Amino acid sequence: MDLKKLSDQYRDELLNNVLPFWLQNSQDKEFGGYFTCLDREGKVFDTDKFIWLQGREVWMFSMLYNKVEKRQEWLDCAVQGGEFLKKYGHDGNYNWYFSLDRSGRPLVEPYNIFSYTFATMAFGQLSLATGNQEYADIARKTFDIILSKADNPKGKWNKLHPGTRNLKNFALPMILCNLAMEIEHILGKDYLERAMDTCIHEVMDVFYRPELGGIIVENVDINGNLVDCFEGRQVTPGHAIEAMWFIMDLGKRLHRPELIEKAKNTTLTMLEYGWDKEHGGIFYFLDRNSFPPQQLEWDQKLWWVHIESLISLLKGYQLTGDKRCLDWFEKVHDYTWVHFRDAEYPEWYGYLNRKGEVLLPLKGGKWKGCFHVPRGLFQCWKILETLSLQTFPGLLNIAETQFKSIY
Repeated sequence: MDLKKLSDQYRDELLNNVLPFWLQNSQDKEFGGYFTCLDREGKVFDTDKFIWLQGREVWMFSMLYNKVEKRQEWLDCAVQGGEFLKKYGHDGNYNWYFSLDRSGRPLVEPYNIFSYTFATMAFGQLSLATGNQEYADIARKTFDIILSKADNPKGKWNKLHPGTRNLKNFALPMILCNLAMEIEHILGKDYLERAMDTCIHEVMDVFYRPELGGIIVENVDINGNLVDCFEGRQVTPGHAIEAMWFIMDLGKRLHRPELIEKAKNTTLTMLEYGWDKEHGGIFYFLDRNSFPPQQLEWDQKLWWVHIESLISLLKGYQLTGDKRCLDWFEKVHDYTWVHFRDAEYPEWYGYLNRKGEVLLPLKGGKWKGCFHVPRGLFQCWKILETLSLQTFPGLLNIAETQFKSIY
């Protein structure tokens, strides 16, 4: 592979295709915030606003402003979204709603912890872009609420009967691995390192299961034991693989090459486990005992699963030099660019059927917004750019300044 050519491909797709799509089509010039329900051509088909997607778009344009180029249109886009969130997104005590109507009136109560996590990411990155202390304070206050809710993320909206089958889910410790590093400038080094150790333990000691061949499960009981039920047998390859690049980042930050190696190996294990050997692509959900999964969409191919896999594979190769990562990257890259990229209109499809055919032609909706595609393009661009300048990829050959340029 020509790594320099690939780097240019990811950069150009980000800057000339995907970002203009969101800048032109998603901003609500009348009420503020963003439309995320956009059809294939970028036309709005629903005006409800989902807090976690609002936060993701604030984060995206703030991050690009901070790390790529000081473009005023990026900062303006981020600030207007942040102001909408600040005014309407929470109940006054930084309990973040799940969704609002177009004008900002709450539709769904703050039951979803990911409204909180992406609000924290948004205001953390926006505080760096603007120097506004109020934004940093919002991020810190929200992060403290997240930690207070860790044992029962849904709080009073938890529909499960207490005491019968108490499960904990992989998603929160996974996202906290990334979130802690996102707001290091707010938390401080000592606090950050304590938080990182807790997250690493949960992901790599509790949900990672060597007795199952080194896969990661989605739910365990509160004592960390496997449970034989639909939720307890669930495996979500994309979640596990995405978490592994968070862990690699932490491993680099903490100077723990053994952690990076374990995360790289887990990425490869989960890809082997989740790859559809008949039609290609990565399954959405699987059952660890090979029983029928409860999710009817289990065999769909989703955009974020494949894009996050590309990031993990490139980081694995960059940090360890394991050529298996590069081989897998080429395979996933080819599938992703052929099937998810729309050759006629900007942005990428999100949902394919098992055979790789477009299932929904939307470019954004209730679950897909301005996040995985542009973040993945940015990450892959920067890693490939660094790799194209290296002779021998691997942890010991990466200059500290090169790594920091990505983050």
